[in-house]
Amino acid sequence: MSSITNIGQRLYRGEVSYDFVGRWKRWYIFSAIILLVAVASLAFRGLNLGIEFRGGADFAIPNATCSVSEAREVAEAETGGQTIVTVASSGTMRVQTIPLTSAESIELSESLGGVCGVAASEITVQVVGPTWGAEISSKALQGLVIFLVLVTIFLSIYFEWRMAIGALVALAHDLVITVGIYALFGLEVTPATAIGVLTILAYSLYDTVVVYDKVKENTRGIAGQSVMTYDEAANLAVNQTVVRSINTSLTSLLPVLAIIIVGAGLLGAGTLLDLAVALAVGMAAGTYSSIFIATPVLAQLKRQQPEMKALAARVQARRKQAAKATTTGQDSAGDSAGDGAGDNAAQGAGAAAGSTTTASPASPEELRELARVQSGERHQPKRKSRRKRR
Repeated sequence: MSSITNIGQRLYRGEVSYDFVGRWKRWYIFSAIILLVAVASLAFRGLNLGIEFRGGADFAIPNATCSVSEAREVAEAETGGQTIVTVASSGTMRVQTIPLTSAESIELSESLGGVCGVAASEITVQVVGPTWGAEISSKALQGLVIFLVLVTIFLSIYFEWRMAIGALVALAHDLVITVGIYALFGLEVTPATAIGVLTILAYSLYDTVVVYDKVKENTRGIAGQSVMTYDEAANLAVNQTVVRSINTSLTSLLPVLAIIIVGAGLLGAGTLLDLAVALAVGMAAGTYSSIFIATPVLAQLKRQQPEMKALAARVQARRKQAAKATTTGQDSAGDSAGDGAGDNAAQGAGAAAGSTTTASPASPEELRELARVQSGERHQPKRKSRRKRR
């Protein structure tokens, strides 16, 4: 644990760095592969909609003594449609069929009770119409649209519209992956799943806002200096928050995994399991997107601004000049010890106007210079010295 803390502190201080922003291509390729699998699963396999969405009848048989195949044969013979049969660890068997009338439900309850050795009165029957599922879907979509609109407005006001776009790209990334996982593995989609998906969108947004807030802090007044490009300042922000993001996600995933174990192992398939699976997949995807997707997208958008292009050109020119001065020894000893050492450390990863590679960790001198510019120190007038009274 102490080693992780030490790594986090070194990342925060800029002593070590990983080029998250500059290596955007590999993250995009990895995400594209996952998204392709998710979209293909949705297109060819589709979602396994629960009875709440497709409509049907649900029979809960406590202490059933029959096998799954026996219950399925009886139900399909009675209804003439496809039947889904599951058994919980408590011994309760759930039989889901196509929509039935009240008379058909009573008749099937008696048939299932006879096969499974349970009185028909002990079998719980729930009939759900397809219109109720359509209403749930409509409400979920309305909630999603309202959520996205509010998110866009908030991020555009608090940060800027480019950050809003980056956050929306990350949210869409997480949403498609989560829904695609359900289609790929045939997991049942229930109202609890819809609640879980909306919840993980909020979690993903929170993680992205934490990173963006650090980006905003690091890039305040960045156009007025020639020490660091926008890409490098954004990459520094990711390095400063990456350990926090991972620790927060792991801490959040532990109780969710416990819910999955309890829901699947002890209680059987149910609302807890449906909600927990959506949360687990969404949290993992949200952590990944906030680190590897949201900030690189933002950096690419900012890179198109004229002032950021001019900044990158100034930084490159300054580093070339410092490297040349260090090599030839033309600069004074003071300049070489101050600017030259810091610029030479950052030279290897220089950032041209159109470059997509961020620099290596900034030297302490560069970080102090950037902090001075951000705090507006260069614009503060010098105070006049006061004469000492005799």
